[in-house]
This record gives sequence, structure tokens and C-alpha cells, in this order.
Amino acid sequence: QVQLVESGGGLVQAGGSLRLSCAASGRTFSMYAMGWFRQAPGKEREFVARISGDITSYADAVKGRFTMSRENAKDTVTLQMNSLKPEDATVYYCDAVVYSGQGYWGQGTQDAVSS
Repeated sequence: QVQLVESGGGLVQAGGSLRLSCAASGRTFSMYAMGWFRQAPGKEREFVARISGDITSYADAVKGRFTMSRENAKDTVTLQMNSLKPEDATVYYCDAVVYSGQGYWGQGTQDAVSS
């Protein structure tokens, strides 16, 4: 199994920045992709960003504002969020997918953006 723990959420003014981290533990050698999703109340969880090998992909809504990176030695991924908008305020979840196809989720971290 893989365990994921997110950190770094908080309150920021519109236009500001936040940096989220997700630390993986357990059978991390079996991971081939890690990503970030977010979910607002009453809405479906939506894709934000993903790293798989050397490829990083982003949702159109965050492209150019968010940057995802991975520290392999630490089994940690980060999400640098700049130019935050009120609509970015929600719960962010880290996910990991292993080679067997199974996925894992973190517990989520709340971001709030004041206008």
C-alpha cells in the first residue's frame, strides 16, 4: 500500500500564492504517477495536475499558474500555486497510481482564497 499525506493549505488573498506538499510512504517504488485533484462542495473531484515519469500535465484552469514538481529522493510532490483566484479555494487531494492500476488518495488539504 501507499500512504499519502498532504500539507501546506491555508488562507491567502486573491493573487497570492500557496505551496502544497504531498509525502508518500509505504510501497512507493510501485508508484508510476502522482497527481493533484480538487473538490468543491457539491461538485465532482476534478483533475489539477499529474506527473508520470518525465511528463507533467495540467488542467486548463490552472495552466500557467500552477507548477507541479516531484522530489524522487523524498517521494514527495509539490504544487506551487500562484495568482490564486477565489475559485481555486477548495480541498486539494494528492493521488498516486501504482503499476497494478490501483490508486491511492491523501486525506486532503483545504485552501481558502479571499477576494
